[in-house]
Amino acid sequence: MSRPYALVIRGGTVVDGSGGEPCEADVAIAGGLVAAVGPNLGSGDEEIDARGLIVTPGFIDPHTHYDAQATWSSRITPSSWNGVTTAMIGNCGVGFAPCRPDQRETLVEFMEGVEDIPGAVLDEGLPWTWQSFEQYMDALDARPYDLDIAAQVPHSPVRVFVMGQRGVEREPATPEDNAAMAQLAAAGVRAGALGFSTSRTLNHKTLDGRPIPTLTAAEDELTAIGVAMGTVGAGWLQVISDFKELDEEFAMLRRVVERSRRPMAITILQNDRAPDGWRRLLAHIADANRAGLPMIGQTLTRATGVLLGFEISINPFSGRPSWEAIAHLPLTEKLEILRQPEFRARLFTEECADAFVAKRVLRWDRLYPLGTPPNYEPSAEQSVAAIAAREGRTPEDVAYDYLLEQGGKAMLYRPVSNYTEGSLDAVGEMLRHPHTLVSLGDGGAHVGMLCDASAFTYMLSHWVRDRAAGERMPLPWAVKRMTRDNAVALGLEDRGLLRPGYKADLNVIDLDGLTLQCPEPVYDLPGGGRRLIQRAEGYAATVLSGVPVYRDGEATGALPGRLLRGPQAGPRAGAAG
Repeated sequence: MSRPYALVIRGGTVVDGSGGEPCEADVAIAGGLVAAVGPNLGSGDEEIDARGLIVTPGFIDPHTHYDAQATWSSRITPSSWNGVTTAMIGNCGVGFAPCRPDQRETLVEFMEGVEDIPGAVLDEGLPWTWQSFEQYMDALDARPYDLDIAAQVPHSPVRVFVMGQRGVEREPATPEDNAAMAQLAAAGVRAGALGFSTSRTLNHKTLDGRPIPTLTAAEDELTAIGVAMGTVGAGWLQVISDFKELDEEFAMLRRVVERSRRPMAITILQNDRAPDGWRRLLAHIADANRAGLPMIGQTLTRATGVLLGFEISINPFSGRPSWEAIAHLPLTEKLEILRQPEFRARLFTEECADAFVAKRVLRWDRLYPLGTPPNYEPSAEQSVAAIAAREGRTPEDVAYDYLLEQGGKAMLYRPVSNYTEGSLDAVGEMLRHPHTLVSLGDGGAHVGMLCDASAFTYMLSHWVRDRAAGERMPLPWAVKRMTRDNAVALGLEDRGLLRPGYKADLNVIDLDGLTLQCPEPVYDLPGGGRRLIQRAEGYAATVLSGVPVYRDGEATGALPGRLLRGPQAGPRAGAAG
């Protein structure tokens, strides 16, 4: 005999995504939607006991890079292990469509350099069953997933598709080029893309040091694309920029928004070279919104940092000749050599030839043992330099010995952005700003040196529950920031609230037991490629479209996730969050 509901989440503390006070209630689901929220609801074909647990909408990450992974895998991990039920790909202007056959290697080089995804993995894994962006969307649409995927049209492929080598060399676009790029962007949005993305940062380079094609794209190029999207009436513009001339750069981007009437999302980071630049940027964004121009910042819940270890992409000794001679070896063989006193002594005398490590990473006072569970807000006293001073040793000695721990799998943490003052106070200000989104999980990118897809779990475990270095955040507010706020910003009005008629994407979480595990390298990419993953304990269930996809961290086998095409209407006109 059929029961009233397909699934009932029984007796949990419901934090519904609206920002309102939690309440103890059942959540009943039917037809993939929330059917009812309240006490003592009828029975379900399946039930989950949520007593003592919190029940939230599924998290929505607007900034990931699963553009490749989504073509070969139905599991969008590690984001889906961390409560994310909707992920946006196609960020930072890099991706794989549109693409002519003779341009494939060029796009692989861009993604390899910008997002640290090995070219050999991409060569092995990408099926290349498309040329147009619409065909790429069809390829994604044909695969089921463990979360829903939204896509953006990336600028670099569009520029190369239209301009060929001129685009690669960053030559100015002609009016005809601009018209052709605008047409492709608009066609992508008509096919269901939720935005168009571009990069204007020197940090985004190919492995041989060449900037990607969009770095110096002129205002008329961006305006033509934005205006074409405005004609369609959908999609946002996603931008990352160095903002070296902050006022001038922002003024240009503001004019693009004014002409296009499309929203713009801008990455917000604290840079050590201009520690207050992010505040000026957010002040400009606030001023634009007061003028009726929809501009918003995307922020991470912690520092943007890199991990260092003997099994992953970099360590404090990368770029030294003796290390480079053994870097290709399996970890067990490396460890045999690393434990030899003569090798260690020789390594310590050598200079680093890796510019990234030497200039941006190797500061002993900003390198910290990651710890178990990982500590993403370490104090100055926990740095390698401070440990070395206390113990009367050199920083090299301390770092080397620590990285040999855990069978050579221990990691050091180097916060690169958002940590100028040695705390996450600046991040807290960013998160609380009225014109920012919780974002930048970056899942699928930088697979050999970071794993920030866990940033949504961190919002709850650190900012809501554990933070001792400063102010914590209210649970209802934090949940709203990761759910309904992001849904509305992306035009996904059908999700982000646990109310009748909304899409039944939700998490059942043991907030007291929510714990991030240490990142770990695995070799599950195409061709045996390596990536860093990070799991979390405390997710009793993640439900997508009314179907449990994970129970106690283990996959159920269900894959109800699909590609989203275009904005999604809410259950009723004017539904409010």
